[in-house]
Amino acid sequence: MSAFIVGMVSITDSETYKKYAARTPALIAKHGGKFIVRGGDVDTLEGEAFNDRLVVVEFPSKQALHDFYNDPDYQEALLIRQSASQGRFLAVEGC
Repeated sequence: MSAFIVGMVSITDSETYKKYAARTPALIAKHGGKFIVRGGDVDTLEGEAFNDRLVVVEFPSKQALHDFYNDPDYQEALLIRQSASQGRFLAVEGC
């Protein structure tokens, strides 16, 4: 069953965040993942307005998702992201 990372990110340092964004595509592909949404315009249909960056990444399984997240190369990139943004990241299985 597919699994997804859903990330909601408020970028505080765009130049540093670009360094993170440049590293992630190869790491995601290494674990069989692919971007579904990567920072496009968001229209809030209900609730509080959302004005941050939204990212959705699909993986072939929840195990592949966790393997990606725990990959030492991603953990290194994660430190860059955390220094340049604040975010909330969720792992969820699809249907």
